[in-house]
Amino acid sequence: MTQPIREYRTRGRFAVDLNFDGGEGADDAALMRSVSTVNIACGGHAGDERSMRRVARLALKSGVAICAHPSYEDRENFGRAPVALSPAAIEGLVKRQVEALRNIVRDEEGQLTGVKPHGALYHAAAADGTIAAAVARAIREVSPELVVVSSPGSKLLDAARALGLAVAAEGFVDRGYEADGSLVARGTPGALIEDPADAARSALAIVFERTLVARDGQTIPVAADTLCVHGDTPNADAIAAAVRKALVDAEVIVRSLRGWRPAE
Repeated sequence: MTQPIREYRTRGRFAVDLNFDGGEGADDAALMRSVSTVNIACGGHAGDERSMRRVARLALKSGVAICAHPSYEDRENFGRAPVALSPAAIEGLVKRQVEALRNIVRDEEGQLTGVKPHGALYHAAAADGTIAAAVARAIREVSPELVVVSSPGSKLLDAARALGLAVAAEGFVDRGYEADGSLVARGTPGALIEDPADAARSALAIVFERTLVARDGQTIPVAADTLCVHGDTPNADAIAAAVRKALVDAEVIVRSLRGWRPAE
């Protein structure tokens, strides 16, 4: 049973990143007030040069780290439908999108911190070693300094480590989980957590207990270095604010992925 929010207290021994997916049509400025890292859509499922520059400027002004959020080039399905592509094609699209954002961030006198794939590409790279290797190669070609973000136990994290890249495991505070650790499919009851207090409790459970309660009631392991709020979740800005407040009240250090290196 997850503890009430007020029962979590520490003395700075816990730290976590709080990220959101930006440049997708949500209120980026409102969300930026609560997070430490933003993943900017870079032309696949959403975004263009103008939106990438706008969100990058917001992030740099707010002191928020910037990650690229590449995806299948499928705006019709918002990048959330599987697409059959060769490893070479996947490597190419990831490299193009990450480079496009990297160049804009450089032009704005900032630095790209990492890469978190979006939607169907995120899940495909987590489950399929061949796709994971293609994504990791593309990221490494852009820069060996980029942090790779994916779900705990993801094959993308393994592929990135094999290439010497830093990795960060991600937990979702606004999504429900199945007993096998996968996310509840969108459109299914329990897929979204829209209540800010519930999302805050999920965040604290991940940080302090490294677990969550799945849709069927089982307690499952969820160990994460970064926590995500989706910009298109209803009430996203209130969710992000509640999660940030709960973490700060519990004396958790909220730090970005900038310069992140996992513990050995």
